Amino acid sequence: MKAKERLIVALDVDSYDKAVDLIEGLDRYVDVFKVGIAPFTDYGQKILGFLEEKGKKVFLDLKFHDIPNTVRNAAKVACKKNVFMMNFHCIGGSAMLKAASLAVKEIQKDKKPILLGVTVLTSMTQEDLTNIGISEEVEAKVLAFAEMAKASGMDGVVASAKEAKRIKEKVGKDFIVVTPGVRPDWAAKGDQKRVLTPKAALEEGADYLVVGRPIIQAEDPQAAARKIIEEIETVNI
Repeated sequence: MKAKERLIVALDVDSYDKAVDLIEGLDRYVDVFKVGIAPFTDYGQKILGFLEEKGKKVFLDLKFHDIPNTVRNAAKVACKKNVFMMNFHCIGGSAMLKAASLAVKEIQKDKKPILLGVTVLTSMTQEDLTNIGISEEVEAKVLAFAEMAKASGMDGVVASAKEAKRIKEKVGKDFIVVTPGVRPDWAAKGDQKRVLTPKAALEEGADYLVVGRPIIQAEDPQAAARKIIEEIETVNI
């Protein structure tokens, strides 16, 4: 996989026009863009169409979490949008994840999207887990979610790079780890807690890196993306 194929840029901007400007400006450096719940709710259908026209891949980051039948139907609809990858909250349970996986296989037997289970959000700490009634350590919970995701038909998980190595050891080296909250040394951490630099994240076993604010809020997004790709290229994977 080429360096630029590992970078996913989050289109976390508040208008369709801004998203289009970013996509066009980053065209040379970025192949995959993440469309999350805010942009999707605002201008989702338009931006998905534009990305398809530009030949870009879409990570549909809606983190589906509902009863199995509802998630099954949502997964089917998402497949029709030709997305590259999509995700589902592991906390929704094995039955929900299995329903999504089976639905996607029915719709797209050959070139199906990458299905990801969301483990523990990278903004969450041990205290946050305790506050919602989860007593396990963060890493233990992430690993448990990853094993469940694998058994339920997911292709990989969304997890902090800090857990990537252990996930690969526990679930298998071919199990995909998509890492959000990646922060280069020159960028602010913001509200992310369990983060690593692009180089460190890849060395820990991450397959794809999701980067938002360090690129989209940079004075020169192209230069920021280029710097991150150059850092990715230093890693011998």
